[in-house]
Amino acid sequence: MKKKKIVIAVTGASGSIYAKVLFDRLKEISQQIEEVAVVMSDNAKAVWNLELGNQDYKNYGFTFYQKNDFFAPFASGSAGFDTLIVCPCSMGTIGRIANGISNDLVSRAADVILKERRRLILVARETPYNLVHLKNMQLITEMGGVICPASPSFYSLPTNFEELAATVIDRVLKLSGLDIKSYAWGDEPQ
Repeated sequence: MKKKKIVIAVTGASGSIYAKVLFDRLKEISQQIEEVAVVMSDNAKAVWNLELGNQDYKNYGFTFYQKNDFFAPFASGSAGFDTLIVCPCSMGTIGRIANGISNDLVSRAADVILKERRRLILVARETPYNLVHLKNMQLITEMGGVICPASPSFYSLPTNFEELAATVIDRVLKLSGLDIKSYAWGDEPQ
C-alpha cells in the first residue's frame, strides 16, 4: 500500500474531541502515512483549550502551518497530498469551500484537493442544518467531496467520549483509504 500524505484542518466548530481522536488514530497507524500536515484556525485552538482543557495538539509531532500560509506545500496540487480531512468542520468553512472562496489555507487546500480530484472529507459539526447548509453540502458532494457528519454510533456500546468520537473518526479514516481496525455492525462490543 502506498503511504498517504494527509492534511488535517481543524476549524472552530465545537467537537475538539473528534480532532484529538483523529490525531491519536493517525499516530497509531503511522506506518501507513508518509506525512501529516495540520492547519488550525485561531478559534479551533481556543475551542480545543475550552473543551479539552489543554493544548496537547502541539505534542503530536505533526507539521503545523499557519492559517494564512499560502506557501504551505498542500496549497499546490503538485505537492501530491492524497486527502484533506476537515475535522470538525464549521458551516462557515463548508460555505467557503462550496463556493470556491479561498481566503485562508483551509479553503485553499480544499480547492486544490477538489481540482486535483483527490479525497476531501468534511466532518460537519452543526445541528440542525438550515437550507444554506444543506445546499452547500450538496454542492460539495456534487464536486466529489464527502460530507461525514459528526454523528456517532452507539451499537459498539462506547464507555467514554473518546470511544464515542472514534465511531466517527474510524469511518473517516476508512473513507481516506487507510486500513484501521474498528468496530463494525454485527461485531460483539468490546
